[in-house]
Amino acid sequence: MSLRLHVAPRTILTGALGICLTLALAGCSTHGSSFLAPHGMVASAQRRWLLETLGFMSIVVLPALVLAPYFAWRYRYGRKAAYSPNWGFSWPLEFVIWGVPFAIVGILSWYVFTPEVKFDPYHRLPVEGPVLHIDVVALNWKWLFIYPEQGIASVGAVALPVGRDVEFDLTSDRTMQSFLIPALGSQIYAMAGMVTKLNLEASTVGDFVGENTQFNGMGFQSDRFSALAMTPAEFAGWVAKVRSSSLKLDQTSYDVLYQDSTAAEAAETLGLKRGLDSAIYFSSVPQGFFRSVVGKYRQSAAREAPR
Repeated sequence: MSLRLHVAPRTILTGALGICLTLALAGCSTHGSSFLAPHGMVASAQRRWLLETLGFMSIVVLPALVLAPYFAWRYRYGRKAAYSPNWGFSWPLEFVIWGVPFAIVGILSWYVFTPEVKFDPYHRLPVEGPVLHIDVVALNWKWLFIYPEQGIASVGAVALPVGRDVEFDLTSDRTMQSFLIPALGSQIYAMAGMVTKLNLEASTVGDFVGENTQFNGMGFQSDRFSALAMTPAEFAGWVAKVRSSSLKLDQTSYDVLYQDSTAAEAAETLGLKRGLDSAIYFSSVPQGFFRSVVGKYRQSAAREAPR
């Protein structure tokens, strides 16, 4: 007796429609929130590497996806297929099973140690023009951006001139956090008492999403900021706008930022009105402020070290 499975046409149509909708929604994302829609040199390279890696891996995956239904059809019940009860080993098959994955691992290893080296987070990017330095302090649940050359700072927004290498020096004054601007590429951790570096470049003008991807408490879901990629002229205007702010980054204002609060809550505490631009701007920053944040943990560690 054979077993037959009957599936209603409506069920097949519903399933196919569900798969199509799932695939369509998989490509949906907020503008500037994914490296799959890159707006920078690093993100473009990462997208290319992902697609190439998936291509190499498909050499292993696709045969399994094709052969599984083929064997189910080839040796299905009632079909008179070739039967080889004494078969047990095949050198060609062993070579394919072990040789192909070995070759793929070798190729992917080459990708890690050669082309990606030039996009090491600590290395300068191959773009013309001077480097823009930005010091970043991770707080709960916001980011403080300090422009040492311009003498200004901001919270909730960071401005980047298009086509220029931007070097971030990052630390944390609270918990360990993960700094990421997906549309521009890469990710780096910020830790108290330590300084990590990240070099990024924006290729197009836009407002991109920046975020902390390391869970650090109940305000984690609001731990985001705007990465504003501007033309050089617009960036100069932005710097002038920040310098006109009435707020100055001093110990009093920093004590407000140090508290567990979102950027919007900190702005309200500082007496700022909530508007379309929820960022906080500081017209001046004490010289060496970033180093003082890093140094206080090192001094504390030195005092606590056994003598």
